[in-house]
Amino acid sequence: MQTLSNKKNDSWLSWFLRGVLILGSLVLIARLFELQIIKGNYYRNLSEGNRITRVKIVATRGKILARGGEILEGSDFSHLTGYLAETNEDEVGKIDPACIEKGPKKLGQLVGRGGLQEYYNCSLSGVDGEELIEVDSLGVKLRSLGIREPIAGLDLKTNIDFGLQKEIAKDFDGNPGAVVATDKNGEVLALFSSPSFDPSDVAKSLNDSKLPLFNRSIGGLFHPGSIFKPLVAIVALEEGEIDKNYKFNDTGVITVNTLYGNYSYSNWYFTQYGGKEGEIDLTKALARSTDTFFYTIGELTGIDNLVEWMKKFGLTKLTDIDIPGEILSLIPSPDWKLKVKNEKWFLGNTYHFSIGQGDLALTPVGIHRANLVVTSGGKLCSLKIVGNTVCQKLKIKIDNINLIKSGMKKACSTGGTGYTFFDFQEKYEGIDVACKTGTAETNDDGKTHAWFTAFAPVDNPEIMLTVMVEGGGEGSKVAGPIARKIIDYYFVNK
Repeated sequence: MQTLSNKKNDSWLSWFLRGVLILGSLVLIARLFELQIIKGNYYRNLSEGNRITRVKIVATRGKILARGGEILEGSDFSHLTGYLAETNEDEVGKIDPACIEKGPKKLGQLVGRGGLQEYYNCSLSGVDGEELIEVDSLGVKLRSLGIREPIAGLDLKTNIDFGLQKEIAKDFDGNPGAVVATDKNGEVLALFSSPSFDPSDVAKSLNDSKLPLFNRSIGGLFHPGSIFKPLVAIVALEEGEIDKNYKFNDTGVITVNTLYGNYSYSNWYFTQYGGKEGEIDLTKALARSTDTFFYTIGELTGIDNLVEWMKKFGLTKLTDIDIPGEILSLIPSPDWKLKVKNEKWFLGNTYHFSIGQGDLALTPVGIHRANLVVTSGGKLCSLKIVGNTVCQKLKIKIDNINLIKSGMKKACSTGGTGYTFFDFQEKYEGIDVACKTGTAETNDDGKTHAWFTAFAPVDNPEIMLTVMVEGGGEGSKVAGPIARKIIDYYFVNK
């Protein structure tokens, strides 16, 4: 029989359980209200995100093309083109001010490093697209919800002669040096630095002692030697210190008597063979590269005039070539020597300057552009791999330009120093050539840089070439044969 006490306990427990059930129901209702009403949109968006995926469509990068439409790829073109690499941590999220419309750089995005890839990165790079797709629980695509098409990068048409560049790379055969080839107005037909590197595997070149990543054509400073002499001759002519009738008697040596002692400055022909040129004019001095002649006209002209004219020839500024990494040439002066070396300028410094030696140090593109003043008929032009150049007419008498051309033409004729071109006019009837050899002393165990510059045809040049073989030896013996092969290729295949 149920007692009163048992009835009371059952009643209390029943109400307690009912209370718990009611409370639980209220909590559940409140939670459902929160999920469906208050946070419904939030969780709905999360759900949509789980089954809708955004897929990036990488934009095609523009191609770098030669003037004939060939694609520039591989080690023959690597210093020209540069290479591609992924963005680093410092670049991610940053916007290139040259193309702000392309937005911030993303992790893993490919960007240009060096060469044309870097200089023209904005135009070569495209804008990535995106596809919105619906996927199932396993991530398998169910359907496409929409596509934003990528915008491809623009192709880049250059002034580069594809075959000429490859010929230069073959002729250099890995020897350290550089070649610059342009038309008479500075449009770059070829630009090569040796040794080169594989742009698809840059890492293996990082620790190479031959420095294949170093672009010698724009970033190397070298004594130019005698290819600097045509510029000195122009200054002496323009300053009225000499003219076409000026004569000089070469005895092989010039001796300077000073308070500090007597110093002798000899001509290369006398040093090597004991020879003397005798009485010569400017054209023969250029043809024979007579050092004593240029010592003398350098002294007559004076270092201040020489330095001022080198500024006019663009040697204290960049050439405006359209790849990154170009450095300034060094034009020493009395003020520079006093400031940097705490030394006075002596006549011997002027002598060394006048034959392209001493502290004078130029980039291959720098001396090439300066000598283009002769080729272009007195204009200073920028150098451009892409597009047209800008030229400024210098106030140089055309008779003086023609006199320099005549001397450089003799250098490539019998009796001159450019013997590799002596038979050029016989082989190419109606096409003449002008040139200048250069052998520049260095402080490296007697090694010399071999230089050679040439242009043809003389009156209306189609090509000008500057060749430098670093530590290679004599210009006529080392750089000259390379220049001949290159010029031959050009006129056979033009």
